[in-house]
Amino acid sequence: MLSEIKSLAETLAPRLIEIRRHFHAYPELSGQEQQTAAYVAGVLSSSGLHVQESVGKTGIVGELTGKGEDSRLLAIRTDMDALPIQERTQLEFASHCPGVMHACGHDIHTTVGLGTAMVLSQLSEKLPGNLRFLFQPAEEIAQGASWMVQDGVMRDVSAIFGLHVFPSIPARTVGIRYGALTAAADDLEIFIQGESGHGARPHEAIDAIWIASQVITSLQQAISRTQNPLRPIVLSIGQISGGRAPNVIADQVRMAGTVRSLHPDTHANLPEWIEGIVANICQTYGAKYEMNYRRGVPSVQNDLYLTKLVEDSCRAAWGNEQVQLIAEASLGAEDFSLYLEHAPGTMFRLGVGFKDRPNHPLHHPQFEADEAAITTGVVTLAYSAYQYWQHPPHA
Repeated sequence: MLSEIKSLAETLAPRLIEIRRHFHAYPELSGQEQQTAAYVAGVLSSSGLHVQESVGKTGIVGELTGKGEDSRLLAIRTDMDALPIQERTQLEFASHCPGVMHACGHDIHTTVGLGTAMVLSQLSEKLPGNLRFLFQPAEEIAQGASWMVQDGVMRDVSAIFGLHVFPSIPARTVGIRYGALTAAADDLEIFIQGESGHGARPHEAIDAIWIASQVITSLQQAISRTQNPLRPIVLSIGQISGGRAPNVIADQVRMAGTVRSLHPDTHANLPEWIEGIVANICQTYGAKYEMNYRRGVPSVQNDLYLTKLVEDSCRAAWGNEQVQLIAEASLGAEDFSLYLEHAPGTMFRLGVGFKDRPNHPLHHPQFEADEAAITTGVVTLAYSAYQYWQHPPHA
């Protein structure tokens, strides 16, 4: 089966590169992926899959029926949206859409998903079970997975696979991570309410700017002294605004930021911990506050059994030298985690780095991907899917 998958993937490679370059040239922002979705639906339909459109707003679902008797349904998820970034590469197929770019590699993801469906559709007679391909919108705003789940895409799913490109891993190499892969990501907003006064007489006022600075400093210091250093937290205030004039004590400040964590218990306790610090500082200096804490997406926790299955599939397909075990989790976020609330799953890193030139990071206007990674991703997903049904169900 592996040799057949590899042969089909190699044959499809020129077509898949064309597809990827089309997606790259015509990126669409989160929730606006209508043309991308239509293209995806057309490719899936022509490959014999049953297609559902407008799932999760602009998402696509493709169903592939195997001929075996295994009742387990395996899902494969890839995302489609781009970022509001002006591309600065010199690629012939660079974005035609001003201010929009596939700077996170979702064009590669979508292409790999399509390639996997195209390969396995030609081998459906040999598939013991059924596959559901999820082409998700709006990952970059951490909304699309929720929309897809609400529309029932995880119904009857037994397991789910996903991937994400990684420029620090060379192309033709796959990164495997056991346990936590990405962080939980929450949004934080804090309003400090003081009292205005003359800038020359701050003792007669309640300085909201100064109090806000105490809040920011205390939060950063408290992380290192009250939280377990083996359970990392990153709290970054990215926006702050307040004040009316240079010589007027500010009576109100608004701060907004992001909070990242890996451990579920830490994640659960963060709102109470943050509010306790804010409340104590405001009480000390006579200010009032309002805090809004919005839960975002939880941490991606890769299932150990399925991760081992993917690792073994990769080693069989590519050899030990092309498999990297990732030692550390990322504090980036991924809404793939929302699918894992309904079924076990695993996500691997697909290397897209060049060996002969610098690799720009994800979300960079000069980010590029080595297209050799497409075949690697297709074979890895397709063979892992086949191997899934060669193993008994796990608890």
